[in-house]
Amino acid sequence: MFGISPLGWLHTLGSLPAIPAMLYMFARYGRIVPRSVAGTIYLVAMLIGAASVFLVTHQPAGFVIGAVTLLLLLVGYTAGGIGALGRAARYVETVSLSLTAFLLMLPTVTEVLRRVPDGHPFVTSLDAPLLRGAQAGLLGVLVVGLAVQIVVLRRSRPA
Repeated sequence: MFGISPLGWLHTLGSLPAIPAMLYMFARYGRIVPRSVAGTIYLVAMLIGAASVFLVTHQPAGFVIGAVTLLLLLVGYTAGGIGALGRAARYVETVSLSLTAFLLMLPTVTEVLRRVPDGHPFVTSLDAPLLRGAQAGLLGVLVVGLAVQIVVLRRSRPA
């Protein structure tokens, strides 16, 4: 179904819980909060997805996205514990984890549009205008979202 291998299904289903966890945290907190139940779910699902992408991808971009995602998860989930960063830790944490959300949604949207509906996908080429528009929309959400998050962090009092 959808041309996905058993290992591909493990990758897809393993990383899928990150999406509702991410959406919940953005709606509730305006950012990904690592030290929360949803943050833990997000981390585990993202680790499964980012680590397993190396086994399923056939594109060099997939390897880059997986490696960068793992690096950003490490930075985002450890920044809060580095006292030397001071108030900057919240900025590093927020920006890093928001970038992981973008790197989750970029291939997700791409793969959904290239595989759904089964047998007659919405797009058949990586250059399709619909796909390019969806990717540009995600980039726009990232830029605006990061700007809003940074403004909110600047206006908030130190923890």
